[in-house]
Amino acid sequence: STADKVKGQGVGSAYLELVRMLKDHFPDDFKIKINSYAPADISHYHTINPSFYLSTFSKKRGRKIGYVHFIPETLEGSIKIPQPFKAIFYKYVIAFYKRMDHIVVVNPSFIPKLEQYGIPKERITYIPNFVSKETFYPVDAATKVSLRVKHGYDPKRFTVLGSGQIQTRKGVLDFVKLAKQNPSVQFIWTGGFSFGKITEGYAELEKIVKDPPSNLAFPGIIERSKMVQYYNMSDLFLLPSYNELFPMSVLEAFSTNTPVMLRDLDLYQSIISGYYLPTANVSEMNTELNELLLDPDKLAKLQAATKIASERYSENHLAKVWYDFYNEQAKEG
Repeated sequence: STADKVKGQGVGSAYLELVRMLKDHFPDDFKIKINSYAPADISHYHTINPSFYLSTFSKKRGRKIGYVHFIPETLEGSIKIPQPFKAIFYKYVIAFYKRMDHIVVVNPSFIPKLEQYGIPKERITYIPNFVSKETFYPVDAATKVSLRVKHGYDPKRFTVLGSGQIQTRKGVLDFVKLAKQNPSVQFIWTGGFSFGKITEGYAELEKIVKDPPSNLAFPGIIERSKMVQYYNMSDLFLLPSYNELFPMSVLEAFSTNTPVMLRDLDLYQSIISGYYLPTANVSEMNTELNELLLDPDKLAKLQAATKIASERYSENHLAKVWYDFYNEQAKEG
């Protein structure tokens, strides 16, 4: 994996969480090496580097497992790749996945799409992402206030947090629009331009980041270990993204018991339905936000749902899932 080389990516967070979990839970069960080309029973590929692709032709690799964090469709609106390079890259992505003996998807909605690309369903397994409760945890009301003061935010204003790479796909422009429509509310978006100028919508978004509305802050890419503070000083986590797989930021919000509002994407409905407030567009987001401002009970119910969600996607539960999966694959190899 090279997923952790570019900061502010959910792919990197998911990769680091998995490696840490395996080492913490199964120190004597699995011998783990990172980016080693020594003989292995299983080689788990998290990123699609060309050097990794070439390694798949070696018999030393054992059982080859691919982690599908994205498919060509999900790259639309993220990065700008001119033709014919885009078509070539998309073909390469699928060719990489086809080199795998088995692949893991973080969202079941991707299984039929991968089947359409010619990957048999029996070679695909769904295992959701997870986050550590030791890294992402809730705090009390007094700590919430002190965190706001520490980071220079108004301790009394309703605060909405968004997080992710600053790009068109993430719905950042809608987040900005909401901030303009609700001047009494404090808005924060953590994240940055992880892919620089090839980011979709870079020119327009860069102008906004440099000169945002007075009630909107862009603190940049925050170290993952410090993100827990941002979730905890927020009253609501909002991700207006148009396209996602299984966003780590949503799981992190659940784990800190921060109420969640999302653009209601089809792929969420099979994995986190009932745990978030669904909205179709920026108009509905605005309506729901204003209802939450006036109805503390509705906000409290939304917060209660996060506690159930955080248990469903707990580390302990998914540690056993991964343990069984790796052992099963080792037998297949």
